[in-house]
Amino acid sequence: METLLGLFEAARWAPSAFNAQPWRFVYARRGTPAFERFVAALVPGNQAWARGAAALVAVVSQEVLTLPGQSAPAPFPSHSFDAGAAWAQLALQAYLWGWSTHAIGGFDAKLAREALALPDHHHVEVFVAIGRQGDPAGLPDWARAREKPSDRRPLADLVREGSFAG
Repeated sequence: METLLGLFEAARWAPSAFNAQPWRFVYARRGTPAFERFVAALVPGNQAWARGAAALVAVVSQEVLTLPGQSAPAPFPSHSFDAGAAWAQLALQAYLWGWSTHAIGGFDAKLAREALALPDHHHVEVFVAIGRQGDPAGLPDWARAREKPSDRRPLADLVREGSFAG
């Protein structure tokens, strides 16, 4: 539990527009009823290996906020960006401590909202599996075949100077 709280502490210090910190984390540890609800919200392909994680964390962003100097809540356009910055801080801290993280975008949004008892104006960005790297031999064949570093697009495909057209 101390490690998990340390990861959340690292995420807490992520940069955020207006220091709004529109991210929230909801976690479940393996062996708990909440963990089973989280796993059930994942698509079947992700359920197969996520069950082995020590914890599953839902990264949630708050879509509407009352910003400093304002009296009423308003849409917060960078909620996803800010939540992504917090998730990145969590992932980097986990790596430094020898833990593995894996963001999971494959989930049923309706089941996730129910599993998390999510309030209005909150959005589930991803689930994150946190644990120690396991033995790939315990995975189904299709998942074991994917246990290798993935290729990345060349920088020339991702970066432009001056305009999007380059």
